[in-house]
Amino acid sequence: MKRRGFLIAGGLLGGGALLGVSLSTPPSAQSRLGDKTIFPASGEQVALNGWVKIMPDGRVIVASPRAEMGQGVHTALAMLVAEEMDADWAKVSTEQAPVAQIYANTALLINVIPFSADDDSTLARLARRTVQKVGYALSLQVTGGSSSVRDAWEPMRLAGATARAMLVDAAAQSWGVSPESCSVQAGVVSHAASGRKASFGELAAATATIAPRSEVKLKDPRAYQLIGKPTPRTDIPAKVNGSAEFGIDVRPDGLLYAAIRHSPVFGGKVARFDAAKAKASRGVSDAFVIQEQAVVVLADRYWRAKTAIESLDIEWADGPHAQLDSAQISAQLQAALQGSDSGTGFRSQGGADKALSQAKLKLEATYSAPFLAHAAMEPINCTAQFKDGHLTVWCGTQVASLARWRAAKVAGLETEQVTLHVPLLGGGFGRRLELDMIEEAVLIAKQTQGRPVKLVWSREEDMQHDMYRPAALASFAAALDEQGQPSAWLNRVAAPSIGLSTTERLLPSFAADSPDKNHIEGAFDLPYAVPNLSVRQLRVKTPVPVGSWRSVGHSYNAFFTEGFIDELAHAAGKDPFEYRRALLADKPRHRQVLELAAAKAGWAQALPAGRARGIAVHESFGSWCAQVAEVSLEGGQVRVHRVVCAIDCGVVVNPDTVEAQMQSAIVYGLSAALFGEITLKKGRVEQSNFPSYEAIRMAQMPQIEVHILPSSAAPGGVGEPGTPPIAPAVANALFALSGERLRDLPLRPKTNLPAKKQA
Repeated sequence: MKRRGFLIAGGLLGGGALLGVSLSTPPSAQSRLGDKTIFPASGEQVALNGWVKIMPDGRVIVASPRAEMGQGVHTALAMLVAEEMDADWAKVSTEQAPVAQIYANTALLINVIPFSADDDSTLARLARRTVQKVGYALSLQVTGGSSSVRDAWEPMRLAGATARAMLVDAAAQSWGVSPESCSVQAGVVSHAASGRKASFGELAAATATIAPRSEVKLKDPRAYQLIGKPTPRTDIPAKVNGSAEFGIDVRPDGLLYAAIRHSPVFGGKVARFDAAKAKASRGVSDAFVIQEQAVVVLADRYWRAKTAIESLDIEWADGPHAQLDSAQISAQLQAALQGSDSGTGFRSQGGADKALSQAKLKLEATYSAPFLAHAAMEPINCTAQFKDGHLTVWCGTQVASLARWRAAKVAGLETEQVTLHVPLLGGGFGRRLELDMIEEAVLIAKQTQGRPVKLVWSREEDMQHDMYRPAALASFAAALDEQGQPSAWLNRVAAPSIGLSTTERLLPSFAADSPDKNHIEGAFDLPYAVPNLSVRQLRVKTPVPVGSWRSVGHSYNAFFTEGFIDELAHAAGKDPFEYRRALLADKPRHRQVLELAAAKAGWAQALPAGRARGIAVHESFGSWCAQVAEVSLEGGQVRVHRVVCAIDCGVVVNPDTVEAQMQSAIVYGLSAALFGEITLKKGRVEQSNFPSYEAIRMAQMPQIEVHILPSSAAPGGVGEPGTPPIAPAVANALFALSGERLRDLPLRPKTNLPAKKQA
């Protein structure tokens, strides 16, 4: 076993032993069924297991353990249960699940272990079993990694099937017939021989005394009535009429509002400020410092708190990073690539160095990507009330279990003394995986004498104090044989470690500079057939905090790898689509989405003068996605006219959601590709709001077509896989158009093609 494997195995085994967790068997869907005490009934509700409750009027309530942040997860998860229950979809609703072990997201944790999906080695199998078991033991309730449906696919269908069986057993017992002679359709149990029928509501009371069966049979997919069918999202009506409650909408009685200003320099602190001046402002009740690095002003209205804090002349102690700028970060990344440290090998086959040294035709290139902010539309906020030894928190968070744990730790309480409410999120993208807003709100609530307080960050605070997508630099070297096929591929990626940065914030005593799959994903799992391959990561430490950003490492590594493979196609004199297709001969899912996107885009068809197409394909989060971008370049301005997207995400629960998620991911990725960049000067982030951190506007939106490849494979993710291919597809199209190879994000062509004359 190599050193990397030994360290990984040791860490996993050590973690399992520390927790007293058996490493032999991961949690099964049956073990995650839970009992009715986990999802407690109130009023006339009847709980059937940890996922399902029914009402006397026939309504079915489904526990949703994942946060709804616009991705349609409440609808998709409810569909899984309703399908197996044969419930009346019009009577199905969701309720945010409490924090409990059965809701742990074990699928997400598997994403972070440094093994490819098709690695079936003993070590890989052990790692997967271990993280499932550890995650389950810790009840890690996380929404991220495009994993919600993947994690829920078995337990929630089983919960629905078990609930259905209980209802059938209750009816059969009441009628004195065999359960096998009964059927269920649209929330009604029927006995054809006697003509008797009973709705779920009529059976609710009787079902409360029925023991769940130890085994139930799941539906044959050919019998699905909901899964795979376009279904309107259940959260849309409330969002349209304004009744939906987001974190920013929470208003408990007696609410105070808190505005905050953090040190503008990374690592800086508050030296002094005039609290009396703030308190003299209308409606302001208090002003103080928290965590040494932020000033807080409390008022009876948010605008009054914000106005008062903006009027303060705060003196800051800038600390050691006051001269940090983007050029220094770039130099660090460059030094890492050129230095003697070989980094951590994530994939090695054949002998890449030897093959390169003997090659007649060798290509080299360096690609870069900047820091990026999340820029979620709903401002960062959290409401907290610390009263009578109990803490209540309202926060749109992606990490319910960690949020509750951290809130308790900050308040000096046990987790049982904390109640967490998770309202709707106005955008997550990884930003609400963080706990900074919760820590701050709890600290503030400890000083409000039992009154609830809502902390709201301004847009400027969010933009300049984010946990950013890492800046990254990648070097490539490849050798081509006489047929133009790559015989060697050497890729090194330098970037800050998301894993280390996150651990330093949450569990500093466990922080270690260890291999980080998030850093190198999308690079080490290169799908193309290359006999000699080496992919290595170099983790660079900077003062800039980094975190998960939509599609994480795939967001930059897809741009790097798909850009460089396009360079190889050009050097070989081959069509970029055909070149990729040939190198994916043993990767059928990659090849099929590539072919579908190219066919639907009319790859071989001529375009009007002044336009060109680019193509990219990428696998991430258990799904395969290919995109073709059609672009023009006039007066130095990039215009994307059309994007054709093909996605293979396994079994599709709701096609409408898949299409919407692909559109969303493309818009998000396109904004980053054309405009996104966080820069530093004198230790400060220069961008402060959307005027200086642009996004795609409605008039700039391309036509987007989404084509879903039919599949019977297990579900893959859909929230993120649409983001990685868009930047390389656009960059490759720009090369085809102008001959200028853009290797840096955001894409800023120097080529200035003449504007077309108006007819």
